[in-house]
Amino acid sequence: MSSQQAIAACRQALPQVLATLTDYARMMRLDRPVGALLLLWPTLWAVWIAARGKPQAHILFVFIAGVVLMRSAGCVINDYADRDFDPHVARTKDRPLAAGRISAAEALLLFAVLAVLALILALQLNRLTLLLAVAGAFLAVTYPFIKRFLSMPQLYLGLSFGWGIPMAFAAQQEEVPRVAWLLFIANLLWVTAYDTIYAMVDRDDDLKIGLRSTAIMFGEADRHIIAVLQAMSVLALGLVGRMMQFGTWYQAGLVVGSGLFLYHLWLIRGRDRDACFQAFRLNHYFGMAIFAGILLNYRYP
Repeated sequence: MSSQQAIAACRQALPQVLATLTDYARMMRLDRPVGALLLLWPTLWAVWIAARGKPQAHILFVFIAGVVLMRSAGCVINDYADRDFDPHVARTKDRPLAAGRISAAEALLLFAVLAVLALILALQLNRLTLLLAVAGAFLAVTYPFIKRFLSMPQLYLGLSFGWGIPMAFAAQQEEVPRVAWLLFIANLLWVTAYDTIYAMVDRDDDLKIGLRSTAIMFGEADRHIIAVLQAMSVLALGLVGRMMQFGTWYQAGLVVGSGLFLYHLWLIRGRDRDACFQAFRLNHYFGMAIFAGILLNYRYP
């Protein structure tokens, strides 16, 4: 083959390669960073509190990169587990695997690559953190399969999404103190609340195909239970602030976060699909508000 023929062949193959890479990125949800931010903010809460406001650069890098990798890996294995269900749900039917643009084997290979990269990051930390990372990986991998049998899969997701909190303390203090578990519980309540809002978007489709969620289990009480979960999350975060003797900046973050929760409840008042999805997407600003309060508390004590 001449050089000109090789160049021509490359030009013909390039669009297909780019389309495949785009589908890989979509499967990893790189085009939808909200999920990564919902995972990132609580991790940063823990990193800053565990380091007393002065995290080491390499610890910060490991946890930020770990969030991106584990969230991406979780999305890939979730799509693999849901490959027979997603084509029947309006919101997910165009996902690369559901639409047939990516094969199941490709999805598993992509998941394996992401998992290995995450493991390499975890090996940079101490033994306790590595053990916790293994447990966290188990939660992330099993969630897409276990959620088919649980009436409250959102609670299990909360366990998975908050696991970076004890890891952050273990990595910097070589132990997981009580405040870490209180922060973990606060995040667990928050995740259950916002993922219930997310499940409200798919409730009609889930009922048709026999899937379970807290949105279905809570029924007509969904909005009230979400409000209770949000209030309990704020209360738990308030107790964290009390244990750490945080001041005005942290309290201001809680006030802003509480205001955001009230806005989310107003959005979902009619259970409209688009409004519920909007409320879910806006939840990461709550995490940002709490982190801003923690950051400013250490910066301007």
